Amino acid sequence: MTEFVFPPAAVPSIAVAGQSARFPVRRIFCVGRNYAEHAREMGNDDRDPPFFFTKPADAVVDDGAHIPYPPATSDLHHEAELIVAIGIGGANITVADALAHIWGYAAGNDLTRRDLQAEAKAARRPWDMAKGFDASAVIGALRPVDQIGHPAAGAITCTIDGAPRQAGDIADMIWSVPEVISYLSALVTLAPGDLIMTGTPAGVGPIKPGETCRVEIEGVGSAEVRIG
Repeated sequence: MTEFVFPPAAVPSIAVAGQSARFPVRRIFCVGRNYAEHAREMGNDDRDPPFFFTKPADAVVDDGAHIPYPPATSDLHHEAELIVAIGIGGANITVADALAHIWGYAAGNDLTRRDLQAEAKAARRPWDMAKGFDASAVIGALRPVDQIGHPAAGAITCTIDGAPRQAGDIADMIWSVPEVISYLSALVTLAPGDLIMTGTPAGVGPIKPGETCRVEIEGVGSAEVRIG
């Protein structure tokens, strides 16, 4: 048995719908600008090659959580996203084989310190502190593939205290889920427990203290968080 100098942290995990067992999280990969309207609202071309950033696994927050407003920002934004959970790892996965590597899907919210991101972009610096801060990955209960299949279309929405903010369809992704998995697996070897946040539609905007933000994806589920 391996001996550690202090007890290791608990394994981050997310809920599975209808099960007491939870899905262990290894890594969180995020696709940038994967919806054409959002790419345009951020001042970019529609179909740039996909690019990725990461969040730490322990940034995961369960559906229904109440979290503090994060430090070092005055412009916290919501980003509604479809989450893909990898169940079978691999490298250089083909587009045709990619769906076989998926364990399940969930709704999620890529919380973003937009002011820090803007500063990083202007200085040509990494986005890490704009995206990978504590409690920045809100993820609802996973639904296994054997229950819902592979959703390729369906409404994705975000509301703040019930008021509409984002509305799109996951069919409008620039890069499909199989394409994203194939491209990413050529950069890193994927492993069971990896999550992919697949990008957000247009309409991203601020969340203020005291507000509740809810993401829903038709046929997949929801993820709600209250900001302290």
